Amino acid sequence: MNTIPLANAQHNTPSSSYTIFKTIGAAIAALVTWFFVATVLNLALRASWPHYHEAETAFNFTLAMKLARLVLGAISSLGAGFVAAWIDKDRMKAATLTGIVLLGLFIPGHYLLWSKFPIWYHLTFLASLLPLTLLGAAIYRRTCQKAA
Repeated sequence: MNTIPLANAQHNTPSSSYTIFKTIGAAIAALVTWFFVATVLNLALRASWPHYHEAETAFNFTLAMKLARLVLGAISSLGAGFVAAWIDKDRMKAATLTGIVLLGLFIPGHYLLWSKFPIWYHLTFLASLLPLTLLGAAIYRRTCQKAA
């Protein structure tokens, strides 16, 4: 059976439902990546930093520990954005969705812990989630452009 090409039809493009599922799947993989990277880095902090684990259980961090935790979150966000762009084939939708979901996941927890940390810590962490996730995706895009 022959098909008749339509003037405004897009050839070789995935269906919109496929694109939506791929974007959601990429965001889920990116979220898993965020938590995996954060867990591995947190375990490394516990293993390499004397008294870090005690400070973690009591929420009694030194300034250096707070900064290390922010770096941990930044690296996790960059990795999540990178994975989102890699799976979603260079599009920014999955990375944007990932950053928004991360905000939605972390705002309630930071609200509950508001008195345990200084405001600059909460604001730095929360405000960095979306931009660093998008930066991770942009890094993927840049590496793909250089490779091509």
